[in-house]
Amino acid sequence: MAAQACIIPLKMQLVQSMLTRVMKSQKSLHIKTFLLILVMVITGPLGNVLLSKGMKQAGSLALWPPAEVPHTVARVLSTGSLWLGIASLLTFFLANILVLSWADYSFVQPASSMGYGVSALLGYFMLGEPVSPLRWVGITIICLGVFVVGQTQPQSLEHS
Repeated sequence: MAAQACIIPLKMQLVQSMLTRVMKSQKSLHIKTFLLILVMVITGPLGNVLLSKGMKQAGSLALWPPAEVPHTVARVLSTGSLWLGIASLLTFFLANILVLSWADYSFVQPASSMGYGVSALLGYFMLGEPVSPLRWVGITIICLGVFVVGQTQPQSLEHS
C-alpha cells in the first residue's frame, strides 16, 4: 500500500513533466513556423520584384537573329538586381522546404499568402506601379483569410 502511495505521485510528476515538454515544444514549433513564414512572406515577393527590376534594367531582349542570344544573355546576367532576386528567391525556397518539413501544407501555403500584400507594396514603392483600390480590396480579403488560417494549428497530425 505504501509503495502504491509513492508510485502515484511519481506517475503524476512524470505526466506533468511530459505535458510541460509537449507544451514547450508546441510553443517552439509555433515560433519557428511563424519566423519561417515571415521569411517566406518577405523574400518571395522581394525576389520577384528584384527579378522584375533587373529585367527592366536589362531592357528589350533580342532572341532573333540567333547571333544576338549571347549578347542578350550577357546583358541579363550582368544585372545586379537579377542576382539579388535569385538570392532572395533561393532564401524563400529554403524557408519553404524547411517549414513544410513539420507544418501542414494546408497551413503553410495560405499563411504565406500574406506575400500578396507585400508584393503590391513592393511593386508600388520599388517599381512605381499603380495599385488600384479594387486590387487593394482583393489583397485585404486575402489577408483576412490569412488571419483566419493563422488561428489554426500549423500541424494537424504528429509527423514522424
